[in-house]
Amino acid sequence: MMERIPVSSTLDEETARAEVYGLLAALYYAPPSPDLLSQLRVAVTEAPAAGAFLEDTWRNVVATARDLSDAQIADEYDTLFGGVGKPEVFLYGSHYLSGFLNDKPLARLRSDLAELGLARDDTMSETEDHVAYVCEVMRYLIAGDDVEVANLTRQREFFSTHVQTWVPQLCDTLTAQPRARFYAALAAFTAAFIGVEAQGFDLLV
Repeated sequence: MMERIPVSSTLDEETARAEVYGLLAALYYAPPSPDLLSQLRVAVTEAPAAGAFLEDTWRNVVATARDLSDAQIADEYDTLFGGVGKPEVFLYGSHYLSGFLNDKPLARLRSDLAELGLARDDTMSETEDHVAYVCEVMRYLIAGDDVEVANLTRQREFFSTHVQTWVPQLCDTLTAQPRARFYAALAAFTAAFIGVEAQGFDLLV
């Protein structure tokens, strides 16, 4: 996973969307590196247009990162998503869509990825229905060079099937988790961003 920071007023909308997905992928995939957190803590928190929908939730992510140490955020990640046995919060789509890991939703996702010409990197330990992976796929579908794959139609299809169907539920679970601070703030931002994405795709219909 690559580490990216949104959101600059100098970026066009599509680049900004890709940057947000890339950042979400990095933050959900593993405890954030000190370098990523350093960038996050100095990130711009004012949107280019006053009152922008994502501004408050993004400002809270940055503020929470500033309030917590690197070690506290890493510990929170391990507490919520790691450990031996069942984690406090699952990051896999199959869990939310079917109630089981490695179930039919994962098989469908793999089939759809194959149609896009995409496959999981052998170095990645997580299955493809991990939230970081689907965010990274969305980033590619926005920013990729192959217009046969990286286009709005493909984005909308993948988003409606493999993101919108379960990521909001993950966000609700995280925001309700009493042990979550940084990741509760991130979940609120994620939910707001997914809402904006859904509205944008609805306008394409």
